[in-house]
Amino acid sequence: MTADRYCKEEEEMRKKLSVLKPALVNKRDPILLHDNAKPHVSKTTVQKLKELECETLAHPAYSPDLSPTDYHLFKEVEPHLRQKKFTKSDDLKNDILEFLNSRN
Repeated sequence: MTADRYCKEEEEMRKKLSVLKPALVNKRDPILLHDNAKPHVSKTTVQKLKELECETLAHPAYSPDLSPTDYHLFKEVEPHLRQKKFTKSDDLKNDILEFLNSRN
């Protein structure tokens, strides 16, 4: 994949998301997680992501460490869930969804 193609796909994805999931692109500073493959970090790509006002969360390819999404998500959710007990998995899912929606 080339940097130009990656940029074009980013733009197309953003257009589709603005229709299907507007909350993901209309929020202040959407964050994009991608690895450090050359098309993702090229000058063209960095410029396009700035133009789209996308913050990037860098993550090296094939990192053996904890995924940044795990780290950032659990860092925020853990205090919210502390001292709570759920008897049904749906209750847990709903509570987390409410928490995430309140963060938008």
